[in-house]
Amino acid sequence: MALRAGDWVEIRSKEEILQTLDKNGRLENMPFTPQMFQYCGQKFEVYKRAHKSCDTVNTDPSGRRLPNAVHLEMRCDGKAYGGCQTACPLLWKEAWLKPAGDAAEGAGAAKIASQDRPAGGTVCTEEIVQNATWAPDPGSADGKRYFCQATEMLTYSTFLPWWDLKQYVEDYTSRNSTLSRLFKGFVYGNYHVLARKHKFGFGTPFRWLYDTFQGLIGGVPYPDRRGPIPDDQPTPLATLNLQPGELVRVKPYKDILATLNTKLKNRGMVFDADQVPYCGRVYRVKASVERFLNEKTGRIMSLKTPAVILEGVWCQACYSRLRLGCPRALHSWWREIWLERVPEGTPVDGRRFDTRRVGNSNS
Repeated sequence: MALRAGDWVEIRSKEEILQTLDKNGRLENMPFTPQMFQYCGQKFEVYKRAHKSCDTVNTDPSGRRLPNAVHLEMRCDGKAYGGCQTACPLLWKEAWLKPAGDAAEGAGAAKIASQDRPAGGTVCTEEIVQNATWAPDPGSADGKRYFCQATEMLTYSTFLPWWDLKQYVEDYTSRNSTLSRLFKGFVYGNYHVLARKHKFGFGTPFRWLYDTFQGLIGGVPYPDRRGPIPDDQPTPLATLNLQPGELVRVKPYKDILATLNTKLKNRGMVFDADQVPYCGRVYRVKASVERFLNEKTGRIMSLKTPAVILEGVWCQACYSRLRLGCPRALHSWWREIWLERVPEGTPVDGRRFDTRRVGNSNS
C-alpha cells in the first residue's frame, strides 16, 4: 500500500492474518507476535513507515532495510517474552493492514489476504504463533531462548549502508521526516567527522564553535563527548527508587558527563548522543527496567543496576550518520544518577523531539 506517516489503517482480522503466516508464524521471516492479535479489527494512525531500522543485534551499529512494513503507535508488552520490559515498537507488515474505512469484506478481503499467503498453502494457527515465541535453552536463566521481532531482525532485513541516498528520499516521501530535519542531520554528520577528533586536541576548536553557535540559538551542545572516568575505574551510583508516575528532571549534560567513563558508560550502560536533547527537561517516569531480552542471544537478562524509561522519550536517531532518521523509536534507558526528582505540579516538558512534526529541530 506504500503507507506513509499519518495514514489511517485498520488491522485485518485474525483469520486473514493467519492466512498470510507460514508454519513458524512469520511472513517474509518477520514474526507475528501473540500480543498483536488483540488489535485485530481496530484502527490506528501510521506513526512511521518502517522502510529501515537500526541493527541492535550486531556489535557495530548500522542500518537495515525492511520491505513493506510500518510502525503503528503501540509497543510490545513483553508478556510472551519472559516479561521483557524494553517495550519495543511493534512492526506491522502491510499485508496485515488495510486502509481505514475500506469496504472490502468477506470474500473480497479474504482474496486480498490470500495473495500474501505463503507458498504451499500452509495454514497457521494462533497456537503456532504462541509456540513460535521460544525454544528450550538449558543455558538460560528460565530455560528458554526467545524469538521476537527484535531478535530476528537480521532474518527479515538486509544491510543498508548509510551512503544509500534512496533511504533519505523515502524518509521525506513517506512523511517520516522533514527536509529541514534531513538537512540538519547531514550537516551534523559531516561536522561530526571533524569535531569527534579527540587526539591532540584537533576536534576541540570545532566542538567549541559548535557549542558557541548552539548557545546563541538556544540549542543543544555538542552531544558526543567522552566522560572523564578511566575505563578501569568504577562509575558513581545513585539510588532514588523512582516509581512510575513520578516527575523527574534530566540533569544537565555536563553533570551527566561527569558520571561516565571514556566509553560513555555508567555501570555498563551507554549514554547515547540522542539522549542529550532531553537534558534539563522535565518528564514523568513511565516504568522501571529490570528485565530485558538480549537481542543477540534471545535470553532474558537482568540489570544489576535498574534503570527507568520516561514518558515521551525515545531515540530520534538525529546524531548518527550510520542510522540517521531510523524510525524505530526505541525508549532511552536512564540511570537514576542522571535524574533528579521535582515537585508534583512542575510543568512537564511538552516538546517531543519527533522527526515527523514540522517545527521541531535538531538543535
